[in-house]
Amino acid sequence: MSKEAEIILDGKSYKFPVIEGSEGEMAIDIAKLRDLTGYVTLDTGYKNTGATKSAITFLDGEKGILRYRGYPIEQLASKASFLEVSYLLIYGELPTTSQLEIFKDRIMKHTNLHEDIKKIFDGFPSSAHPMGVLSSAVSSLTAYYPGSIDQNANDEEVDLTIVRLMAKLPTIAAWSYRNSKGQPLMYPKPKLGYCENFLYMMFGHPNEDFTLDPVVVEALNTLFILHADHEQNCSTSTVRIVGSAHASLYSSIAAGINALWGPLHGGANQEVIEMLEEIQASGISTKDYIAKVKTKEVRLMGFGHRVYKNFDPRANIIKKACDDILNKLGVNDPALAIAKELEQAALSDPYFVERKLYPNVDFYSGIIYKALGLRSDLFTVMFAIGRLPGWIAQWKELRDAKEPIGRPRQIYTGYTERDYVSIEKRK
Repeated sequence: MSKEAEIILDGKSYKFPVIEGSEGEMAIDIAKLRDLTGYVTLDTGYKNTGATKSAITFLDGEKGILRYRGYPIEQLASKASFLEVSYLLIYGELPTTSQLEIFKDRIMKHTNLHEDIKKIFDGFPSSAHPMGVLSSAVSSLTAYYPGSIDQNANDEEVDLTIVRLMAKLPTIAAWSYRNSKGQPLMYPKPKLGYCENFLYMMFGHPNEDFTLDPVVVEALNTLFILHADHEQNCSTSTVRIVGSAHASLYSSIAAGINALWGPLHGGANQEVIEMLEEIQASGISTKDYIAKVKTKEVRLMGFGHRVYKNFDPRANIIKKACDDILNKLGVNDPALAIAKELEQAALSDPYFVERKLYPNVDFYSGIIYKALGLRSDLFTVMFAIGRLPGWIAQWKELRDAKEPIGRPRQIYTGYTERDYVSIEKRK
């Protein structure tokens, strides 16, 4: 017998079906609530609202579980390539050897950008934040590929749009970075792997040989996998709600990039480094800064998580990559030394342990990007590249399910009806 939830309003009883997800998650289906009762629910921030049914990512914050299409994040991060995980998220299953080769070849053939896109980069001041440049350039792809907005596009045409975006986003990111530094643009090398090609475009020089460090490549591969999807977060929900208006993939992803730009979302790893540099500049000891955290005089960025109430499973994975990078590169940076001291304090101090304020993925990813020599304003761009296949998968799932346009309700708290007052009579 199926479960039901009963709501009693004004002495009248209404029953609504209870649905259960494949991992035992329970929800009350209130799709007909307003039609039957005239009431809506109020859930500011959507903390208790399931906006959709999805088969892409399962997250249990209380138990510290993260799975893509059923596969534990720990297994994927240690055994898979980023393109394997991208294929899994977008198409639903891990690829065979031939499927992965075809997917990789198709992506690498589309990595070049139209030469006119250079004019977009030139139109921004060198001080422009890379996320603003990234979202603008992605949105502009609709102009270069107008077929992407065709509502009658078949599956092959939609798939070509997906492949193009997977291919071009790293090139856009690398070119915007180099343009901001006044460096010559590096064209993609299709024979390289996805992560290798991105590193080449970011750090290579036309008059020098470029050697890829396998430790750096592996760390970037791991970071991209860890960021690839994270259920219905702010930017993913943005991609879905924009996509529900039948906006193109490029427009929807550009909206997601802008949402990710927010310091409460993807900008957190940038804030970690800014915090470390502030500690360094102030001359305060790590011990004294921790004391200020306990008295709530300052915030400790990169610790704890809104969803994970136990630990962030991604942090355990990326910690090893972080240690490998620091050991391999031998970086002697005072800010990174402060980070290690903060990490040890948080893992051993009862104040943090009792509150489960463990270092999260933003903490370690920020340290890695700084060790690689990246400016802090580029950190969120790196996040966006990793999150791209998840956004695409969510957009595709919404489209395939023919979900209706997103249209939340509200509780109006403004003035009731009042009459217009001519300007000469207003006080």
